[in-house]
Amino acid sequence: MPAPTHLLYLHGFRSSPQSIKARRMARWAAERAPGLTFWCPQLPPSPAEAIALIEAGIAGWPAGRSAVIGSSLGGWYATVVAERHGWPAVLLNPAVEPARDLAKHIGEQTSWHDPQDPQQGFFFRAEFIDELRALQPPEPLTRPSRYHAVIATGDEVLDWREMRARYPVSAGCSGVLVDGSDHALGDFEDHLPDLLAFLGFDPAT
Repeated sequence: MPAPTHLLYLHGFRSSPQSIKARRMARWAAERAPGLTFWCPQLPPSPAEAIALIEAGIAGWPAGRSAVIGSSLGGWYATVVAERHGWPAVLLNPAVEPARDLAKHIGEQTSWHDPQDPQQGFFFRAEFIDELRALQPPEPLTRPSRYHAVIATGDEVLDWREMRARYPVSAGCSGVLVDGSDHALGDFEDHLPDLLAFLGFDPAT
């Protein structure tokens, strides 16, 4: 697979383009792949609006030279995009059933990166659960080989067993099961070479 010319990064719930992983990928793109179109949008809390924003932003991106990386809820969005457009996708502790899991988070939410700033917060509305259900990707995945999942057994937010079952190596998914670590993948740097290689980049660059 030739290296992508366009790369989309999707952050998780209560996260932003200021996350450590998003900033690390942006820095890699700027320093190591200057010709790459890299986009990490700030996603609105409404799933329907988030997907509409994504679709508008990637309109015109080349089908055979585009890829997506997603973390947590962003990993679920990345699966939606990959299933719609046939792109390769890297998933970092991806959400599997966000409609179920986020039902208990209806109400005021703060930003992970600046919880004291009310302007960074948002209200997660009950109707967003229905929007998530409407967007749920197919199961099983239509082409498991397009996915590379990095799953941490030490994830304190999501169940690694559910993630593993959703993106099974036995069905053709690529990836790694990390012993320990955490939901944020504090050891993300260790996994960067493998995910870059999966996407078709030279990890040594």
